[in-house]
Amino acid sequence: MVMSKPIACSRMYNLSPRIRGLWDALFALVSLRSGVELEIIAHAAPAPLSALWSRPDMGTVFMCGYPFSRMPEDTRPAVLAAPVSSEAWSLDQPLYASHILVASTGPVNAVADLAAARWGWTVRDSQSGYHAARSYLADRFAGTMKQSTTVGPLLNPSGIVAALKDGRIDAGAIDAYAFQLLSMHERDAIDGLRILATTDPLPAPLLVAAQTLPADIATALQQGLVTLHETPGGTAVLERLGLRRFSAVTPSAYDVLPQRADDADRRLGISW
Repeated sequence: MVMSKPIACSRMYNLSPRIRGLWDALFALVSLRSGVELEIIAHAAPAPLSALWSRPDMGTVFMCGYPFSRMPEDTRPAVLAAPVSSEAWSLDQPLYASHILVASTGPVNAVADLAAARWGWTVRDSQSGYHAARSYLADRFAGTMKQSTTVGPLLNPSGIVAALKDGRIDAGAIDAYAFQLLSMHERDAIDGLRILATTDPLPAPLLVAAQTLPADIATALQQGLVTLHETPGGTAVLERLGLRRFSAVTPSAYDVLPQRADDADRRLGISW
């Protein structure tokens, strides 16, 4: 029986053909350094991420920490590493945040206006596009917010951006690293929008492999990732993606995400 190549996929951060090309170049270098031949795929939207994350041939695939943390420990994919952004909100650690975006000329001018805003959300199992915003609101308006109109699922950061520009929503949260990539490579996409606030840093989306991937292959891929910044070629690839390095992380670091989400649901007292 011939084993298929492990797949690599940056779907969570495939924000444009140009950005996907940069990820493909990074995965190609990881493949070369690790000695593991990877099949790089797009798994383009609207194909569900859940289908990607259940594939038995995952080799180096981005996964949101929230659904990862909700899985029983014995069914979780193998953890490889998480990215460390060059932006200040990362605290030079494998952390990320969400930016709460509003239209520059829209009805939301201050944080106080968010209590009555029309919110857009991506999907309900997204930390950056759903739970981060609800935690932010619970910290500021616990028990005082009224049920308001929300729009979703908008699937991904591009959906939030489009809805803000169309005036269908007043506010929405997107992954701060996704916003960084758009700022670097697709500036026109975010013209007319501004960051009103940034949420607390939390464990970043992680690169995972299938549990069934042989341990020696998973180890080689992990080493290829966490040592990528140690060579000039690797540093250049990382810099084009706004990253300092990849860092090893522990699965337990992500346990805080469902805890915070459940707490926000209780305190906020309204559903989306």
